[in-house]
Parts: sequence; structure tokens; C-alpha cells
Amino acid sequence: MRSDGRAANQLRPVEILGSYNKYAEGSVLIGLGDTRVVCTATVEDRVPPFLKGTGKGWVTAEYGMLPRATAVRGSREGVKGRNLEIQRFIGRALRAVVDLAALGERTVVLDCDVLQADGGTRTAAVTGGFVALVQALGGLVEKRELSHLPVRDFVAAVSVGRVGGALLLDLCFEEDSRAEVDFNVVMTGSGEYVEVQGAGEGAAFTLRELEAMLELAWEGIRHLVERQRCVLGPLARGIGRKTGNASGACDPQSR
Repeated sequence: MRSDGRAANQLRPVEILGSYNKYAEGSVLIGLGDTRVVCTATVEDRVPPFLKGTGKGWVTAEYGMLPRATAVRGSREGVKGRNLEIQRFIGRALRAVVDLAALGERTVVLDCDVLQADGGTRTAAVTGGFVALVQALGGLVEKRELSHLPVRDFVAAVSVGRVGGALLLDLCFEEDSRAEVDFNVVMTGSGEYVEVQGAGEGAAFTLRELEAMLELAWEGIRHLVERQRCVLGPLARGIGRKTGNASGACDPQSR
């Protein structure tokens, strides 16, 4: 039995509140257990210099943590190495499912700010950031600045690991801090891998354990995608429209 009573393959309670910020083109507050992250999407009519004149757009992310998001107050100092690495992780995950050519020469910036951290902040930022991104792009379709939603598929992320010899889904901080093996897995709604990021923490793992952890991650990501679908409502029907992925159905039993 885990410290919070969950089964090994069970996510923490998931809550995604859409349209959380009245100013941003897209915004959510995502909660995974005691972890809380605000994700806002801003559309800018410009692209990085390396994309000027190509007709392609860009999706990028910034990540930060409030000083008392953790048990001990942190610093407000500039972007730290860990933050930069997480920003790139979020950006890569979201770009993987966006048709940048269909986006045109625009940049969507995702600001992911951690209000409270209890493990899994980067995976929560990917899962919530996707919803904010789709909301922002849906606004461009509504204004007829885009002909269709330039999103090929859903994308979500979750952590998995080996703790005390047991393989667990969606690690909280207490579990993450003593994990022998820890992975962050990003997958699309159709089950393709975007990124698998992890290592042994002073211990090795077998191929069989790796395969089992990836299966566990997919089980969790399926539930997260259903939550994304529910929050997006009619917008979900436009995702993957040109490739036939993703209906707009919402499973009311999804966690």
C-alpha cells in the first residue's frame, strides 16, 4: 500500500480547470494530488529568427516555481539549469503534436508556473500545457485566422518508477525522493512515444522492468488524455481531424 492509499497503477486525483486566467488566450490550473501548476498560453505574431520567412510557427515554454511551492522557501533568482531543462522538455512535448507549418509564422508561449509541488511538476506542466495550447489555437480558428486546429494528436506525460522494489505510477515527492528508478514518459493519445526520460538512482533496472514501466505509463496517460478531452469539450473534435485521430467523446468515468 502506498503512503496515500493508491494502488500501484493508480494516478493521484486529477483536476484540470480550464479558462483559469481571463487575460491569456489559453489557460488551465492542473492538479495532480497536491501538485498544482498554472499553465497559460500566449500567441505572438512573430517567430524566432531561424524561422523567419519559412512560413512555419513555433511552440515554446517557460517554467518556474513560486518560492513557497515547496516545504523550504526557494529563491526568485533567474532561470536555473533545472528550469531550463524542464522548459525544453515541455516545449519538445508540445511541438511533437503541432503542425508548425499550418500554424504559420506565429509563436505560442506556454508559461508553466508551479504553485505547489509534490512531485511530477514537469509532467503536470505538459498535460495542462497541452490543454492551454489547444484553447489558444482554438481561438485563432474561431477568429478565422486559422482554417483548422493545427494539432495532430493529444499529448500527456506521467512519471513512473521503482520504489522499494515495486513499480509505481505517478510518483508523489515522498516516493520520488526514495525511488531506485525514476522515469518521465511523454506519449501521444494514439500511444506513440514522444520522450522517455529517466535513469536508475543508484540502482540498475532490467529490460523487463523498463517494458513494464512503459506499459504502466501508457495506462496513466490514457486516463490523462480522457481528462484533457473532457475539459476541451467541442475543441477536442478538431484534434487530429486531418488524420482521423481522436473523437470528441468524453468518458465521465475517467480519473
